[in-house]
Amino acid sequence: MLAVITIVLVATGSAVPQVPAPDPESVANGMRIFRTKGDCQSCHGWAADGRKMDTQMPDGANLRTTKLDREKLIIAIKCGVPGKAMPAFDRLAYSDGRCYGMTQAALNKLGGLPDPPATLQPREIESVTDFLLAKVVGKGPMDREKCIEYFGSEVAACKELK
Repeated sequence: MLAVITIVLVATGSAVPQVPAPDPESVANGMRIFRTKGDCQSCHGWAADGRKMDTQMPDGANLRTTKLDREKLIIAIKCGVPGKAMPAFDRLAYSDGRCYGMTQAALNKLGGLPDPPATLQPREIESVTDFLLAKVVGKGPMDREKCIEYFGSEVAACKELK
């Protein structure tokens, strides 16, 4: 009986939840925030591959190979990652226990987190997540076509790619 139910669920697609495609405007806003307001590329690299742009900044994760899903990406951006150099982009992240059930005092005992270049609103965090899921996570290494799309034209960095 269980085998029949499993076959029906797989055949109808009910076993795999369908995630709607992100709004293209949200993806574009997320890319803009990644590049500018969030300055994510300083640590994660312009290609989000962990090759940072600023040698003074901490080493960021390779977001192209991350296994984080949407929910975990949102939490990492919103709350930062204690014990790592990932800042919390939610200005209230540790004010009320919303992040990992911790307050600022508890976080400080662990060494705290670096300050983000700017704080982000929840919709901005979702837009960055939409961008990452649509254009970065699981999309393989940066290539010339993706580079041109990212910069809006063929810049010197793109000419070095296949």
